[in-house]
Amino acid sequence: MKKLMLLTLVLFFASFSSKSETYNLDLQKSIEIAKEKSYNMLNLVQDFKIAEYNLKSATSRLKTHIELNFVSPEYSNRVTDFRTDTSVTYYSSKTMNYGGNIFVSQPLPTDGLLYMRSGVTNENSYNNNRSIPKLFTTFGFEQPLNALYGYNEVKSTLKLAELAYERSKKGLKREELNLIYQVSNSFYNLLAEQKGTEIARLNFERQKEAYDISQNKYKAGLIKEVDALQMEVDLAEAQNNYDLSIVNQGTSMTEFKQLIGINLNDSVSISNEFKYDVVIIDPEKAVKLAFENRLEIREQEISIEQNKINLKREKSNGMIQSSLNLSFGKEGYSYQNINANISSSLQDSYSDLKNRAPSYGIGFTVKVPILDGGENRARVNAAESTLKQNQLRKEDVQRGIEREVRNLVANLNSSLKRLQLLEKNIVVAEKSFEITRQRYSDGDIDSQSLALERTRLNTAYTSHLRSYISYQLLLADIMRKTFYDFQKNELIK
Repeated sequence: MKKLMLLTLVLFFASFSSKSETYNLDLQKSIEIAKEKSYNMLNLVQDFKIAEYNLKSATSRLKTHIELNFVSPEYSNRVTDFRTDTSVTYYSSKTMNYGGNIFVSQPLPTDGLLYMRSGVTNENSYNNNRSIPKLFTTFGFEQPLNALYGYNEVKSTLKLAELAYERSKKGLKREELNLIYQVSNSFYNLLAEQKGTEIARLNFERQKEAYDISQNKYKAGLIKEVDALQMEVDLAEAQNNYDLSIVNQGTSMTEFKQLIGINLNDSVSISNEFKYDVVIIDPEKAVKLAFENRLEIREQEISIEQNKINLKREKSNGMIQSSLNLSFGKEGYSYQNINANISSSLQDSYSDLKNRAPSYGIGFTVKVPILDGGENRARVNAAESTLKQNQLRKEDVQRGIEREVRNLVANLNSSLKRLQLLEKNIVVAEKSFEITRQRYSDGDIDSQSLALERTRLNTAYTSHLRSYISYQLLLADIMRKTFYDFQKNELIK
């Protein structure tokens, strides 16, 4: 009984988990689902988050850092030497250290550092049963002076992180527009297969009607047997084309589901209204928008900025390196028996800290490069050549974008005119086919003339379908190439 109940529960949850959803989609809904569920967008969102976190890390580098360090404890037993002018003595040294300190540091935009370290330590020496507690506080300042006239690592790191963030942000928007184009392409491809199936079905029905007429005529002795057999062959071909279109529609549906990120067992129905907006685009406006918004141009500008930073770093490596260091602090010691009270030991150390004169230090270091065999000059020349290379590439990218956008606008305007012409062609083809079918029924023409007119009608339908899809895809393409929706007259942000 328990096994039966368990099996029932398993089957219930399995059926629940595999339950499919039903989607009624138009193009806009398909795009929204793809933005939310498709693998490409989910992966790109994570790339954007990585750049965002890296930028946050770079900006946080200039904030105050606080560290708490502990030694609790550190025991050592080692052989130590004691040297004089005439002899060396080795003896066993047993010690235990413990303590803690707090380290507060404030990075400066000049690559410098302000810091404070304060804490307490204690060393127990088991050789002489002595304990040495120590209190200390130190304030310091470090400043590489070459950061003031050469390469500033803090500012450069922050700038590089900002550029990477901007690149990732614009890249996400570009890929979003690419996704819109891909979904539009898949959507209209599926729509084409659905319409192709509908055309194939209508063709099959017309052929079935023509076949029935031919059979009646053959039985009445009005047409030859070969004409009746030809009608039978045409009917079989129409049936086969209809079956094949159903298979192609299923394949396109599967690819469409995978692209937008829904389960393959979900049910999808899409709108098949062949409506469109008449959009006339000024090529000068399109080129201007492309120059302002295309990531390819900004990517080259970012690369140029990165090259300039790298060039500055390479030049600074050949400059005089200098650094200024300041420190001020106080220390207090006491010497106690190893079993002395901790409180009194620290009190004695504190008294020593107050009475002891402060310690301080100041240092100024300079490193002057004299001879490196031309290594730094070669690195600087390489960085300058890389910068020039990216400047040339930017110009080439701009020319390529202008050519691409102008050709795209010309194709779009031409596609619109062709679409409007083919709409009229369908009306003419439908009227012509109805007249031809009636003439065949009346016996005025033979089956070949009817088949020819039916082929013309199917061609008119197919040509209009292809032209419609081409026009819609060109609109989607010009949107991703300019970051501007010409149908809504608004910038894509």
